[in-house]
Amino acid sequence: MEAGRNTRFLWFAALAAGAIVPSFFAGSYALGLVTETLIFGVAAMSLDLLMGYGGLVSFGHAAFFGLGAYATVLLSVKLGFSAWISAAAGVALATAGAGAIGWFCVRMTGVAFLMLTLAFAQLLFSAAVKWRAIGGSDGIGGLAKPDFLKWSLADPLTMYLFTLAVFALSLAAMRRIVGSQFGHAVVGMRENETRMRAMGYSTRRVRWLAFILAGFFAGVAGALYALFNGFISPDALSWGMSGMLLLMVVLGGAGSLFGPAIGAAVFLLMKHFISSHTQHWLLVVGVVFIGCVMFFRQGIWGMLRRRAGRA
Repeated sequence: MEAGRNTRFLWFAALAAGAIVPSFFAGSYALGLVTETLIFGVAAMSLDLLMGYGGLVSFGHAAFFGLGAYATVLLSVKLGFSAWISAAAGVALATAGAGAIGWFCVRMTGVAFLMLTLAFAQLLFSAAVKWRAIGGSDGIGGLAKPDFLKWSLADPLTMYLFTLAVFALSLAAMRRIVGSQFGHAVVGMRENETRMRAMGYSTRRVRWLAFILAGFFAGVAGALYALFNGFISPDALSWGMSGMLLLMVVLGGAGSLFGPAIGAAVFLLMKHFISSHTQHWLLVVGVVFIGCVMFFRQGIWGMLRRRAGRA
């Protein structure tokens, strides 16, 4: 038990050092890349609440990421609200959207659940593409990065540190959720729904609450993405974005929270560095993904934990 705690502490220390060190040595491009990684780390972890812990594979999770991002940009650029009020409204809209969409989706399981989440996400994607008032297929930009206290998020270092703080808070909150009685109920539902129902749990309600929480954190990631880029397009709502989040979860290791964050880092690093050498970078990502599925069933994080346990 003590050895396990020491191993976890060392992993936490290594990850914290790896997150903080770039702020001292990295240039603006590297800081931007790490900031983007942290944002998608939050999005991937939010999907892990559903997929890794609840056993609910969603192929429409980008809907809530996109809702959070779109609302943040639109309310600020079109209606003149402050970026912070817009971001809070974006998170609220993503949470409400998850509540509405989840109310229908949790009535299904398996492939039916997956396809229904995809259908709702595609409806939102189509609306964003056709609705010229919100930019249509061209997207919409012009969001000015706000100040946080007395520091401007336009500064790459400030944006990175702010995103790191939100990432850490989101991770701590999600760890608290999965460690709670509700989190145990979500996992129990994944393992044996019939038994959980016999124990008196409303499994549909548990799934719905998990769906809403996942949508909330996806909205947080979407609002951060809007503050970071100052621009949003329908791609943020597309099935491609949902598929990318799924890849991140599987690459890193579902059901671990840390795993999807690591999967986000690996995916984005491959995307940025391999695409600079070849336009066929997705082929390399596909090979890595297949290898991970075949040889590292618990993902990269699971493989690292096993090796640390043997050391």
